[in-house]
Amino acid sequence: MARGILFILSAPSGAGKTSLVKALLERDPALTLSVSCTTRAARPGESDGVHYHFLDRERFRSEIAAGVFLEHAEVFGNLYGTREPDVRDCLECGQDLVLEIDWQGARQVRQRFEDAVSVFVLPPSVEELERRLRGRGTDADEVIARRMQQAHDEMLHYAEYDYLVVNDRFETALDALAAIATAERLRLGQQRPRLAPLLDPLDRRPN
Repeated sequence: MARGILFILSAPSGAGKTSLVKALLERDPALTLSVSCTTRAARPGESDGVHYHFLDRERFRSEIAAGVFLEHAEVFGNLYGTREPDVRDCLECGQDLVLEIDWQGARQVRQRFEDAVSVFVLPPSVEELERRLRGRGTDADEVIARRMQQAHDEMLHYAEYDYLVVNDRFETALDALAAIATAERLRLGQQRPRLAPLLDPLDRRPN
C-alpha cells in the first residue's frame, strides 16, 4: 500500500483558500482535511473535532511542551497547531491529507515531512484581495488594514512552495488544485505499490 500524500495549502486571508479546500474535498473523496487545534472560540456553525479541536490556552501550551504538535503558530492572538501523531497515522494508512496552514506552519511541516507537496494560493491582485475582505462586511477598517499587512507579509513567502495557484476564477483555481492532486498520485513512488501486479512481472523479466 502506498503511503498517503501530505498536501499543504497556504494563502493570505481573503484569497479564498477555505472555500477552495471545501470544494476540493467535495470533488475528491480520497482527500481528507487535517483537523487543527486552536485556542480561538468556535464561530457559528463550527463543531469541535470537525472544523477544529477547540482547546483552552493552558492545554494548548501543555501539548506544545509535550512535543505533540507538528507545527504551531500564533495568529491574531490565537494559537493554532497540528498534532503530529494524527498526521502520521493518516499517512501510514494510505490516506491523502490536506493541511490548511500559514507559511510559518508550512515551513515547520516541511522540516518533518520533506516529501510534502505545498501549494500557495494567490489573489489576482492586492486590490482584489482588499475588495474581498471589505465585502465580508464583518471587520472594521483597522482590522482590514491589519489583515492586508499580514497578507502582504504572507505573500512574500510564495517562493517556498512547490505550486502557485491564482484564485481569479474559482472553478479554474479548483481545477488547478485537483490537477495537482492527480499529478502527485501518478508519480512513480505512488504508482508502484498500486500497480504491483502489473509491474512486478516486468521487473523480474530479463532485459
